[in-house]
Amino acid sequence: MDYNIILTEHTLFEVIDKEKKAIERLKAFEPTDGYYLAFSGGKDSLCIYYLAIKAEVKFQAHYNHTTVDPPELIYFIRENFPDVIFSYPTETMWQLIVRKKIPPTRIARYCCSALKETNGKGKTVITGVRWAESARRKNTRGIVESWGKRSADKVMLLNDNDINRRFTESCIKSDKFIINPIIDWSDDDVWEFIRKYNHKYCCLYDKGEKRLGCIGCPLSGAKTMKKDFVTYPKYQQAYKLNHVHEQNGRMYVQLRELSHYIGIPTYLRRIQVLYLKPLT
Repeated sequence: MDYNIILTEHTLFEVIDKEKKAIERLKAFEPTDGYYLAFSGGKDSLCIYYLAIKAEVKFQAHYNHTTVDPPELIYFIRENFPDVIFSYPTETMWQLIVRKKIPPTRIARYCCSALKETNGKGKTVITGVRWAESARRKNTRGIVESWGKRSADKVMLLNDNDINRRFTESCIKSDKFIINPIIDWSDDDVWEFIRKYNHKYCCLYDKGEKRLGCIGCPLSGAKTMKKDFVTYPKYQQAYKLNHVHEQNGRMYVQLRELSHYIGIPTYLRRIQVLYLKPLT
């Protein structure tokens, strides 16, 4: 198979080599202190990791451990990427649920900001975000992004024509500067890049997974959530047991149907349980 044909885009005026273009983007914004590469262990982060190596830019890969990560993914990263730095949150998912008094939902996405989005401040960050992942990302993410302290301060670069123009100043005053070198890659582009260089990938993809993420993530949809909880029943149990709080000296367990976990409105069934001993 000719991978050079697949990793190209034919426009009206030229043929674009996507791999070469991604490398050029990384070289264009290389900071003196090196990139902070946001590594998830998934197919997209594999691409940006190896592209950064091919671009010969300075970088350090970081993995944000969410405490609800698939064990297979953790094993894969530790075995194949010993240079990746693991960052741990100040609160686990289970502690967050107790404090928030509600499991995360599609609307109440408090877990993402607490477990995934706290690191990399003041750095130039490489991510594997792609427009092909969702319509929302197509409308809200750019090749290069300058994030201020407020969401209103965000500035995006949507094409390569003015790659050095309006971001020269914004990168100095920004809270976080983000490079998305494969923003315009399709799923096929990602897999062909991995196969072209025979890179190893997490075994979960061979088991039918399309995307890797937190176990029981409400954004993955009902079907995926149910599949997660069949594969990892201990995590389902943990979600339920940690949704507990004290009231008037008694322990109350708040149980919500799976439909609530994925953001579908449902009534709350509160069951009062008096425990003879604390939950373990």
